Amino acid sequence: MPKTIFYLIFLCTSLFLVSCTDPYPDKELIMKDLKYLASDELEGRDSGTEGGKKARTYIISRYEEIGLSPIGNSYESPFSFKSYISSEVFDGTNIVGQIKGKTDQVIVITAHYDHIGIKNGQIYNGADDNASGISGLLAIARYFKAKQPRHTLIFVAFDAEEKGLRGAKHFVNNLPVGKEVIKLNVNMDMISRSDQNEIYAAGTYHYPHLKEVLDEVAKTSLVKLSLGHDRPELGNDDWTNASDHGPFHEKGIPFIYFGVEDHEDYHEHTDEVEKISPEFLTNNIITILETIKMLDQQ
Repeated sequence: MPKTIFYLIFLCTSLFLVSCTDPYPDKELIMKDLKYLASDELEGRDSGTEGGKKARTYIISRYEEIGLSPIGNSYESPFSFKSYISSEVFDGTNIVGQIKGKTDQVIVITAHYDHIGIKNGQIYNGADDNASGISGLLAIARYFKAKQPRHTLIFVAFDAEEKGLRGAKHFVNNLPVGKEVIKLNVNMDMISRSDQNEIYAAGTYHYPHLKEVLDEVAKTSLVKLSLGHDRPELGNDDWTNASDHGPFHEKGIPFIYFGVEDHEDYHEHTDEVEKISPEFLTNNIITILETIKMLDQQ
């Protein structure tokens, strides 16, 4: 057999094997996770409700299936908090798992799983906000479980984001590792809808050293990756404290927040699975994954 033909057969076989085994984001699995979390069965995933507990049970089952290790004896990190507007006390539970890296340096990858439940008889399923972010978190965990990272990766599904970032605040005030080893928080909140095929990465105004990596990822991204929404003069368009990355920033931990701009279904009962773009969501997750991969090697 001529060497050229032998080489081509070897190359094609190798590519076939890689395509069969590469744990790259799987659109079907991503949508399976999103559809369940945003289903009526979970009744809007409000903190402390039966629907929220069902979401938690599902996420824990996925952590176990993927092979994430708990930090301590359990994935569950419970906490309590008092309402900002009354004396009512709520219970919440963060879900924390990890993939040990080749070093003890840490990247924390986050998304919140709660939403706002039922209001006036309407279920607020929160497909984009934030079943989409959790589906991304699980896809990224699946990838790195198969391809060990350099950094140790801690994955946190936060509870009670909608009640004032309470899960994130509890986490940063009770870190499971030393603050000095946490190099970055990557947070995902609303990553599945955009008429402009665009997702924003906020954080480089505060942490300019992250811009070079994001600019490099943007060159080959299948979505438009824009930087911004992180400058103080933007007022309500400054997302620095808009989601669970905010408490990390307050502690001096660098962050990148991936999210889309608000749409007409934001915090409405019409934020449903049928309005999600599976292709856009999957491409966003790939973009976020490529960012983490590049930062992990630094």
